[in-house]
Amino acid sequence: MAGLARVVVHVRRGGAGGPARFGQSVTGTFCPAHEDTAVVSCGLDGGRFLLSDVPFPGSTAALLKRPSFCPAKRLGEQPELALPAELRDRGVAAGVAVLLQASTGRVLLTRRAGTLSTFPNVWVPPGGHVEPGEELLAVGLRELEEETGLRLEAGTFSWRMLGLWESHEQLEARMRPSESEVSAYAWLEPPVLEAIAATEDGAESLGNVPGALPATVGVTELSTGSSSTVQLPTATFLNTAPAEGEDVERVSTGTKFALRLWLESLGEQGRAGP
Repeated sequence: MAGLARVVVHVRRGGAGGPARFGQSVTGTFCPAHEDTAVVSCGLDGGRFLLSDVPFPGSTAALLKRPSFCPAKRLGEQPELALPAELRDRGVAAGVAVLLQASTGRVLLTRRAGTLSTFPNVWVPPGGHVEPGEELLAVGLRELEEETGLRLEAGTFSWRMLGLWESHEQLEARMRPSESEVSAYAWLEPPVLEAIAATEDGAESLGNVPGALPATVGVTELSTGSSSTVQLPTATFLNTAPAEGEDVERVSTGTKFALRLWLESLGEQGRAGP
């Protein structure tokens, strides 16, 4: 069906490449096995989302990262984890996530509906797959409106690409979230966002998380067409143990990566001055 078509990721290194495979670590194509980050050139190219080790017309340089526990990274190390052919030959879909920053400095995150088959109850920015013929900004605006009811008009915002994550997630009155995809949303203050960004999944402690955080965070819960404000423990957003299961309520690893890049971008703007 045409509506199910997706733009897939292509990789090119040393002049050669092709579609990324589902069982392949895309990041590993551009970095040594013991590392998890690489700087690549990326962009839409002839209906494909292309990642390359050299710039190409219309491309943007971006930081590409995978989690240290990326299953695809381990496939080569553990043959028993090898995927069946129908999965191994499947392509990797490209998606867009939107970190929407209000003029107050707050950033919007949404909690995925508990009925979703992948990563239920995980806190992520609005976002979704790239469809054929769509530019990245158009994808972000479409998904933002579909999931939250927010429609941003041209000329009312500025945007920039922060980075790329590999994963195997006045405005308040206008919010009309889709309950099939979003079970709650929250506008988080900068100190809480900084604390979330400071956590590392799989770590035994919270590391460099700043102190003096509020005990709870106000969250808008959605149910049968109505909404209510509840207080959620701040610790929920600082959960560092994804190994407990996909349905553990937490902020996704990719969202933490995006928040770190967002904070770095704010620091760059501050250093640039007026």
